[in-house]
Amino acid sequence: MIEHYILNLNPTAKHEWDRCILRDPLTAQRPDLAKLVAEAVGANAGSYLVSVNIEVQVLKQANVPEVEQLSLNMSEVKEKPQLREVA
Repeated sequence: MIEHYILNLNPTAKHEWDRCILRDPLTAQRPDLAKLVAEAVGANAGSYLVSVNIEVQVLKQANVPEVEQLSLNMSEVKEKPQLREVA
């Protein structure tokens, strides 16, 4: 059985669970690997000792664009006049 997934690595993500995300390319859902193994076994009741081989082949890599931070000079920012409600 060959499955394809999109792997997103973000080591600077705020939450640990967002640092490494594996998703189905069509549904964007996270795969249930235990369910995939159960389907391969036949999902019959019982306990199984299984060997799972994971072969990873990168098909394409999309680089994350670098975020450019702009500085804001507060002396150049003019205060906006407050709007008053007209009765």
